[in-house]
Amino acid sequence: MRVVVTGAAGDLGARVVRELTSRGHEAVPASRRTGVDLVSGDGLEAVLAGAESVVHCADDPSRGDWVTVYGTRRLADAAAAHGVHLVHISIVGIDDHPLAYYRRKLRAEQGIAAAGGSASVLRATQFHSLAASFAQRLSFGPVTVTIGDLAFQAVDTDFVAERLADLALGPRPAAYARATDVAGPEVLTLPQVATLLRAQRGASAPRVVRAPALGRAMRAFAEQRNVPAPGTAQTGGRTFAEWLATRPEH
Repeated sequence: MRVVVTGAAGDLGARVVRELTSRGHEAVPASRRTGVDLVSGDGLEAVLAGAESVVHCADDPSRGDWVTVYGTRRLADAAAAHGVHLVHISIVGIDDHPLAYYRRKLRAEQGIAAAGGSASVLRATQFHSLAASFAQRLSFGPVTVTIGDLAFQAVDTDFVAERLADLALGPRPAAYARATDVAGPEVLTLPQVATLLRAQRGASAPRVVRAPALGRAMRAFAEQRNVPAPGTAQTGGRTFAEWLATRPEH
């Protein structure tokens, strides 16, 4: 099967390419490096010709709506016109989350639905690397600041890549469809993430200071809107500790 992968130079996209290739399929990278621009549409028609699926991993939050919303809609329209099954990666919990980027991801999903073609949308929780980044940014020496009940059910990127490949190679829906959400095997609070990060470098558990959630976006995280309700997501992949063991010391 010929499967186009947007954002193939990124972490997730590269893993999707490797997964598809390992299963014996043709994975075609699509990015500005290969002459495909989702914002302008350059190269899009040519790369989709003859493809059966396209896995959409490309994004650029620094450009506002241009790639996340408009680029996704352009791709969805082109995929629908060519009869190509679009597989799109999104984020768990964006329906009622006020974070600007999450609002864009929701609009991207709405644009895919409006395009009217065959499409599978997979929502995933935050990757392990993002959970680690959150904990690092809220840690100051031996102190970690936590906000409300901030927690993550972080997921292994390889697990998400495998599920995207499953969708691209599997039965295609007649129109827009939401696949079962994916998440990691455990929920960890921010202090627990920080403790694991410190333990990796031989340090003791941090002293935890609780701070109020300022702003609607931080209140949403403090209320764990980014964590799927029990039993609603397919869970799997490495735990945070298992992932961390493969990384250089933080």
